[in-house]
Amino acid sequence: LHHIPPGIAWTRDDVRTRIGEVRTMSKGALEWEVAESLPVSEVIKAKGKTYRTHIEAYKASLAALADAGILTVCYNFMPVLDWTRTNLRWPLPNGGTAMRFDLAEFAAFDIFLLKRYGADDDYDDATLEDARRCLSGMSDAKKSALTKAIVAGLPGATENWTLTELHDAIANYDAIGADQLRQNHIDFLSEIVDVAETLGLRLCCHPDDPPFPLLGLPRIMSSQDDYAFVLDAVDSPSVGMTMCTGSLGSNSHNDCVAIARRFAPRIHFLHLRNVTRDSDEKPYSFFEDEHLAGRVDMVGVIAVILAEEARRRRENRADAQIPMRPDHGQEILSDINAGLHPGYPAVGRLKGLAEIRGVVAGLSHGGVQ
Repeated sequence: LHHIPPGIAWTRDDVRTRIGEVRTMSKGALEWEVAESLPVSEVIKAKGKTYRTHIEAYKASLAALADAGILTVCYNFMPVLDWTRTNLRWPLPNGGTAMRFDLAEFAAFDIFLLKRYGADDDYDDATLEDARRCLSGMSDAKKSALTKAIVAGLPGATENWTLTELHDAIANYDAIGADQLRQNHIDFLSEIVDVAETLGLRLCCHPDDPPFPLLGLPRIMSSQDDYAFVLDAVDSPSVGMTMCTGSLGSNSHNDCVAIARRFAPRIHFLHLRNVTRDSDEKPYSFFEDEHLAGRVDMVGVIAVILAEEARRRRENRADAQIPMRPDHGQEILSDINAGLHPGYPAVGRLKGLAEIRGVVAGLSHGGVQ
């Protein structure tokens, strides 16, 4: 419900209205089953002055969703910005486009366009030189497009930041490092876990995207260790993860198959997409590749998930089928120039979904291990 700002409760009427819209627009073919996302406000993340009010609003939103039978709730704990790219339509050799994150372009924005204090201290000498070279070749139109790509917000985000507002939002975290933000996350979950358990909800935190610090802000859900810390601290079946292979796969240190295997019982939602990194040096530049063409072992991840679903079925669990989506897709064919939300083209995502279904069918076939 993007029209409702973070910190304001979703009412039962709000939820029921959206359920009706989904049914009507799909002519009864679709049901709303997963809330993605129920945004966590900056007040909650930074523990601002109206923290208690925002916590109670979040609990009320959870109750409204549960009342309507929506029991899987995705959220993230990324400060200020949601998922970030520098090019929303990067040209591909096949004539399509993909979303891309380029570290040099991001550094150029951070240092020379946003002019964040101390930004140049966050990059090594090679990246600084790349950023200067990148800026020198940028037209005004390119600078505007880069700024819009980074700060304008994307599906799932509700704020569209001006540069001044972005400076102010970043300043709210001046005294909040990774350890404090991690504790704020645990405190947030501790506040709502009893409600989630009572309502039968499954909360699932989406990884940081990309999974490394940006704009001097901490990132605390970027690795296997990050998830282990939080899930051990709030050890409840109602608290789990959104397994996003594209987000985690942007960092070469993340083995997505191993992560899926370790946290399989706590995976409540799946985002299956792939990325190709420019190199394995940290931090990374990458683009969103075809679902079976990137660096992530998609077949291996899906095999782990199928085994986990089989285990849950043997236990007669209500959540034996883990909800999944192909997440983003490349713009191809009629997607191109159709004015669609970046990352959410119809044909490109259907292609990705078909590829995933093919993997599932192959792995599920008798005799195939």
